[in-house]
Amino acid sequence: MKIAIVCYPTFGGSGVVATELGLELARRGHEIHFITYRQPVRLALLSPNVHYHEVNVPEYPLFHYQPYELALSSKLVDMVKLHKIELLHVHYAIPHAYAGYMAKQMLKDEGIIIPMITTLHGTDITLVGNHPFYKPAVSFSINKSDFVTSVSQSLKDETNKLFSITKGIEVIPNFIEINHSKEPTTACYRSVLAHKNERIITHISNFRKVKRIPDVISIFYKIQQQIPAKLMMVGDGPEKEKAEQQCRDLGIQDRVIFFGNSHEIDSILSYTDLFLLPSQTESFGLAALEAMAWRVPVISSNSGGLPEVNKSGFSGYLSNVGNCDEMAENALKILIDDSILETFKQNSFEIAKQFDIKNILPMYEDLYQKAIEVVV
Repeated sequence: MKIAIVCYPTFGGSGVVATELGLELARRGHEIHFITYRQPVRLALLSPNVHYHEVNVPEYPLFHYQPYELALSSKLVDMVKLHKIELLHVHYAIPHAYAGYMAKQMLKDEGIIIPMITTLHGTDITLVGNHPFYKPAVSFSINKSDFVTSVSQSLKDETNKLFSITKGIEVIPNFIEINHSKEPTTACYRSVLAHKNERIITHISNFRKVKRIPDVISIFYKIQQQIPAKLMMVGDGPEKEKAEQQCRDLGIQDRVIFFGNSHEIDSILSYTDLFLLPSQTESFGLAALEAMAWRVPVISSNSGGLPEVNKSGFSGYLSNVGNCDEMAENALKILIDDSILETFKQNSFEIAKQFDIKNILPMYEDLYQKAIEVVV
């Protein structure tokens, strides 16, 4: 199949998932065309089956905000005609599904019928999409898609609750590439992160309010009062400076390492004993899944799609949002005994294997084939 993938080319979860999906599809022989305003961060190398087409938005003084949707829809039309693309897979309802629909209509006028699949990832629904300014456009874009998927049952339920959706939504979960022979890399030695007797606890996010960064610090503070431990804070965002000050106020600044946006995430996770994700909500919890693929148990909130990934009492524990005391108690249950920790580590990996891309990708391939047969 010849498939166009439209996504944001950033570090965010939707862009990473879309890129990894495209790369795996290419390995299976499909011709993949990424169409976006910048080369996706995970798209390091192109191959004969992977192509990238940049969307250029001309600068006109007439426009206060440059019309990216117009440029994207026009680019989609040109690429479909030039490369005989058979299917559009857009990630994020706005502006991608909106632009995709306009491209479909322009192509239809030229006698070209092409199906469009829209994948909902989270903030396009719960945050941006639910804003009164955008809500009608989001509802329209979803309903005009030929097929719609969401990355969790929770997100599907939330979408149906917030919008007037007439289109059925199929749940195809996020995924991760499982390497069964993963070993700690030499790029980062454990001794650089912590002493031999210290547990390593990690949090990875974009440091926004929804991630409840103060809770991460509070949970760790309670843990390190009971056992020797270090906290790895990976990522950057508006809450980072406050978190650094919170550590100083608690007197634990020497036990917390702030990495910023790091390219050594795998190295850090390979030495991690416990992952903290006490978010207000997560549409899926991809960061937790990435940790579990490195055999790292997870302490998380029970909101959004997290219960679909983290199985309480098996791969980690779930608690109500903001219940830092219980989260710290559950963390200590796992960390205080080596044999218990090892059991949770193995359990985490067993759950992660269920979300291996090799298990999830056929679900997309089946949907692609169905879309082409039904629509075309």
